[in-house]
Amino acid sequence: MPSSWFLFDAIPADIFALLTLSTAFTFFFTACFGIGGGVMLLGVMAQVLPPQLIIPLHGIVQLGSNGGRAVLGWRHIEWRLIAAFFPGAILGALLGSFVLVALPPSVMYFTIAAFILYSCWGPKLPKMVLGTLGTLTAGAITTFISLFAGATGPLVAAFIKQLEVDRFRTVATFVMAMSLQHSAKIVVFEGMGVSLDDWWPLLICMILSGTIGTWAGFKMLKRVADKHFHIAFNLVLTLLAIRLIWQAFSQW
Repeated sequence: MPSSWFLFDAIPADIFALLTLSTAFTFFFTACFGIGGGVMLLGVMAQVLPPQLIIPLHGIVQLGSNGGRAVLGWRHIEWRLIAAFFPGAILGALLGSFVLVALPPSVMYFTIAAFILYSCWGPKLPKMVLGTLGTLTAGAITTFISLFAGATGPLVAAFIKQLEVDRFRTVATFVMAMSLQHSAKIVVFEGMGVSLDDWWPLLICMILSGTIGTWAGFKMLKRVADKHFHIAFNLVLTLLAIRLIWQAFSQW
């Protein structure tokens, strides 16, 4: 485990800086375009971090972002949906913990790469059934997947959008659902003995830079045209996914 407070004994200073700046940019992207930054950050983290730490560290950074926005927008949260989503998230986390124990690094790389590619080029999800049972099922499935793929924001967003409510309630409910999902995921990894205590300096820097990126993104929201940006975004993520697949093969 790292012994230096700034983790430079375990991570080179340039990697530390890369992760901090990448968080700012990806949070900026999410603020401008609504979604996608979490997947991009996951792709970057998967290139430079040990495989067993990618998902829990990513989860904490995302929890820092979504949790803050959930607190600010708590008045707009659809609590009925959250009350059904949360038990499903716990169930999905418990089920996933039994599978996650024996997951080799190569499978983790393949899983993240496959999720990134699906997020970029896969078909849209079929319309899900709202209601208590449908919401609980969505919570369980997306949380289960998040233990292996990390960034399930697009999946949860596809479900939340079916509420067809105003944008304030949509965003507030989405970030609350993601906060609960990340919390359940972190508890699972902690229970499996994945200690993150020595990584808090990096996490704090990433969360702070993400806050700055979000602020800047909101300032630029009305000035950014996304006509060609999403194509470039998908191409960059695809290259990251290809490199992950190469890393998976190199593990064998």
